[in-house]
Amino acid sequence: MPENKTPAESGINPVDSDTGQNDVYFSNEDFAKKIRDEKKANKNAAAAARKQTLKKTSVTTVASTYIFFIIVIAVSMLISVYAIFCLNDIFGITKNQSSVTVSYNEQITDPDKAIDILADNKLIVCRNFCKLFIKLETAVMTKAPVDGPYEPGLYYLNGKMGLENMLTAMKGSNDTSEVVRVTIPEGFTVPDIVDRLVNSEVCDRASLISVIESAEFTYSLVANLEEKETIPYRLEGFLFPDTYDFYVGMSASGAITKFLENTEAKIPEEYRKRAEELGFSMYEIMTIASIVQAEAGDNEQMPIIASVIENRLKDKTNYPSLGCQSTSDYINNEVAPSLSSTSAHTSEYYLNYYNTNSSSTVVGLPEGPICNPGIKAIEAALYPEETDYYFFFHDTKRNLYTASNYSEFRSKIQKYAPYLNY
Repeated sequence: MPENKTPAESGINPVDSDTGQNDVYFSNEDFAKKIRDEKKANKNAAAAARKQTLKKTSVTTVASTYIFFIIVIAVSMLISVYAIFCLNDIFGITKNQSSVTVSYNEQITDPDKAIDILADNKLIVCRNFCKLFIKLETAVMTKAPVDGPYEPGLYYLNGKMGLENMLTAMKGSNDTSEVVRVTIPEGFTVPDIVDRLVNSEVCDRASLISVIESAEFTYSLVANLEEKETIPYRLEGFLFPDTYDFYVGMSASGAITKFLENTEAKIPEEYRKRAEELGFSMYEIMTIASIVQAEAGDNEQMPIIASVIENRLKDKTNYPSLGCQSTSDYINNEVAPSLSSTSAHTSEYYLNYYNTNSSSTVVGLPEGPICNPGIKAIEAALYPEETDYYFFFHDTKRNLYTASNYSEFRSKIQKYAPYLNY
């Protein structure tokens, strides 16, 4: 320190030798203020930094929260959609009744493999969930109704049936389905029967027609019946009219089997032998019976009408055609309305094989049955009255008139039904 400076001017406290204090301080006020301002600025900067940090943290927290909730909502929606698909597979809530043909040649014992077949045919979506559902059901129930084995065969299934009913159908039964009672009147045609089954929600139209036309059956009456170009419906005549209990949504094959089982039971061996005695096949007898059913006004008229038909069949030289209006009516009134733009043939085509009016070229019987006859009509065809009648007609009250020759026929028409055009 320069010698010309006093302690007071230097700004440094002198050492107090008596007290031993030697504190040092600055007395320069400008410098001290600068220090205070820097401390304050540092404090404010730190506070601002903390505030900015808190703000950023707050924004980040809010953004994270929003993202979290969006993820939760998205996951929930995905789970909900998956759950809907799963429930739809189990119960068939919103699925349609369009059938899918499912076939396999070997018995299946594992439900997982049966479910794989359903999934491969797009009848279910959530195959793994369905497998888990069946496993849980099997574990809970002593004897699960959908447990295997699943019999080999051809099945017409639709998603509306639900998982359990489809698996049950693949077992060859529908014990878990809702039952509906359906009455099929005598004289119903295949289109009539199909309409009634579809309207009763037994099965869908396409699968019924497919089974009627092409499915193989072992019943003796129809075992050898093959699809034929000239016949609109292969099983026409063999779907026995009766009252049946069906399962809602059952397979078409199962539904048609019920008819054929009943027909087989209603035609005992003695009836088949009787057909041979008359020189007819059972197919011809069912064709005759169907015409009798369509033409007769009541059961009492049936054996008489059957006698006229069979008398003509025995004398095709003089009576080549049956002269029955019902055979062409079958094509015009039953078959034609059921044909679509994709049908193989037109109604005019089928008339070439079914029109047995006097002016037609069809000799003898039409190509096949024209309806499904009841037992009285079948018995009338097998046991007709012995007559010499070759003609018959009805008046407007369905009274029956017969004649042995054309002259007598014309005379009775003029007397009892002059409005008829014969």
